[in-house]
Amino acid sequence: MVAFVSGNGIRPGYVIKYNNQLYRVMTAEHRTPGNKRAFCQAKLRNLTDGTQTEVKFRADEGIERAELEQAEMEYLYEDPMGYCFMNLATYEQVFVEEKLLKDALKFLLPNAKVQLEFHEGKPIGISLQETVDLRVEDTEPPMKGATASGSGKPAKLETGHVVTVPQFVQIGELVRVSTTSGDYLERVKE
Repeated sequence: MVAFVSGNGIRPGYVIKYNNQLYRVMTAEHRTPGNKRAFCQAKLRNLTDGTQTEVKFRADEGIERAELEQAEMEYLYEDPMGYCFMNLATYEQVFVEEKLLKDALKFLLPNAKVQLEFHEGKPIGISLQETVDLRVEDTEPPMKGATASGSGKPAKLETGHVVTVPQFVQIGELVRVSTTSGDYLERVKE
C-alpha cells in the first residue's frame, strides 16, 4: 500500500519519493503568500548520494511517503566492509556504508543501541538516542579563577567530535552531548 501526504503535511524527518529517488526532508517551511496559493518550501537530502536540494510543493500536491521498516540494532565494529550492526531480535548482522551514517559517526560507540531504518530490505538511515555520554580525551587544563558561567573551551571526545565545554571539565571525565545539535549538555557523574 502506498501512503501519500499532502504538500501541507510534509514534516522534517519524513522520507519521501521524489523523481523516483528517496529523500529525507531536512526542513519544511509552509508559506501562504498574500493572494497566491499556499506551498511548502522543503530542503531535501538524497539518501543515495547525499546531495541536497530545495523543492516547492503545492499545498494540495500528493507526495509519496516511503514505507520504512525500523529495527533496534547494536553497533558492533567497523571494518573494510563498513559499519557492522546486529539486529537485537534476530541476531542478524548488517553492514552499513559510511555515507549513510554521516553525522551519526560523531556519537557512535561500540555496543550503542540505535534504530536502523530500512527501505525494501536495504538500510537507508539511522536514528540515535537524544543524548549520548562520551569521555573527554583532550582539553586544556582549567583556568585559574574561571567561573562556571565564563567562557568555554574546546574538548575532543572519544569519537573525535570536538565540543565546547565549561572550564571545569577535565580529561577523562564523561560529558553528555545532544545528538541533534552536537552541543555539550552536562557533566556526568560516574
